[in-house]
Amino acid sequence: MDYDVIYIGSGNAAWQGGRFLRKAGLKVLIIEESLYGGTCANRGCNSKALLDAPYEIKALGDNFEGVGKAGNFEVNWPELMKYKQKRIAGMSIFLDNKFDEYDLDVAHGKGVIVDEHTVKVGEKKFTTDKIVICTGLKPVIPDIKGREYLHDSTDFLDIADLPKHTIIIGAGFVGMEFASILAEAGLTADVIVRGDMALKYFHQPYVQNVIEILKEKNIRFHFNEQVKEVLCDVEIENPKEKVLNVVQGMNSDETLRDPEAKVDNKAYENAFTVNCESGLSLKGDYVIAAMGRTANVEDIGLENVGLTYTKQGIKVNGHLQTAVENIYASGDVADTGIAKLVTVAIHHSKYLAKEILGEASEITYPVIPAVAYTIPRIATVGVPAYVGEKSDEYDVHTIRYGRSYSLELKNDLTAEAKVIVDKDLQIVGAEIYAADAENVANMFAFIINQKISLEELDNMIYAFPSSSSVCLYKLHKIHYKF
Repeated sequence: MDYDVIYIGSGNAAWQGGRFLRKAGLKVLIIEESLYGGTCANRGCNSKALLDAPYEIKALGDNFEGVGKAGNFEVNWPELMKYKQKRIAGMSIFLDNKFDEYDLDVAHGKGVIVDEHTVKVGEKKFTTDKIVICTGLKPVIPDIKGREYLHDSTDFLDIADLPKHTIIIGAGFVGMEFASILAEAGLTADVIVRGDMALKYFHQPYVQNVIEILKEKNIRFHFNEQVKEVLCDVEIENPKEKVLNVVQGMNSDETLRDPEAKVDNKAYENAFTVNCESGLSLKGDYVIAAMGRTANVEDIGLENVGLTYTKQGIKVNGHLQTAVENIYASGDVADTGIAKLVTVAIHHSKYLAKEILGEASEITYPVIPAVAYTIPRIATVGVPAYVGEKSDEYDVHTIRYGRSYSLELKNDLTAEAKVIVDKDLQIVGAEIYAADAENVANMFAFIINQKISLEELDNMIYAFPSSSSVCLYKLHKIHYKF
């Protein structure tokens, strides 16, 4: 065999564990068709974090309106975009150098599985003992008239200037996070939602809080609407026409967008009309399809080894094995029933290294915090509040730590958490609505995973002032019942 392990894909689902296998003496090859590091490094998490940060700061500054604020913090998007492009351009190079440092072999091109022990890149074939599929997800584009005018998250995170009026189809992570940026930029957007709720996996009262803030800042919501067509009033030279075929297991009205397709990514003033089945008609400068992502597995040779898949990915067992014993799936492309987050992909990759080395039993998962990076943030970890409210096994306590500690929280008056405890007063879940909800969620994840009791928390000393310390102090309400 040429290699012990071949990874198809170079994101966190691959290299995080691959480096440990190489350190253990195994020969490892990473195959990448596009940029080293995958979506998160080059077209997702990092880009979003960099572009979101100034608007987060602007919102924090607005907390001091009338109590010391002088002037306005303005964000220059074109300059910010130049900075983002410069920083992100180095990510793939950085990771290529890290692969060299870890002594991981790389092959650039599309990896296609030929048989259970062979992967082809171009005309070259590599043999291996084990194959790990880490190809991630791709954006879903509705199969409607005018789909070539729709942009995806990759486009928006690279746009030269923000549109004055954006139409967003979808209200999941991408749709709501982009809506927050547009709101803080003082621009207008219409958000079209197929169902009756946004961010459906998060605590809905907190989601509603965000929606109300967005409405006040000229973001309009249209629920229970199905988009029928997108029309364009101007001639566009390079619309995004390269769309992939319908994937097995997807709905008939869904297709895949090729993220490498060339596109005219400019906004055109009032040039687009989005018509819905209900008769709703909206005009705007730019239209984003934020309808989720689906398995990126077309044309990688799954049929050659008898593997099937759905939009959720390739089904795996508790060892991340597919139906073919020596072929695994890791990260977002693996259908595990667990949230598709970069943190989970890293967990998969490190687990697989131990599994391949014969050092692991079935994979287990700690509680997993998830965050919607809206402004303000919403986070959830462990047992959700809606479960706690409907079960006799749990009690749900509301901790309004922002109202009590606004001085310490930079005037964040609305910071709040719902804390779910079992009958032994052990914390098992939390929902957080706050400017830094992600940090408070990590704190609760540690508490839940380590089963730290309220009494133990009460005996600890924390840095003050801080959001974690004041939230923890308010847990006295549960411990002492006053």
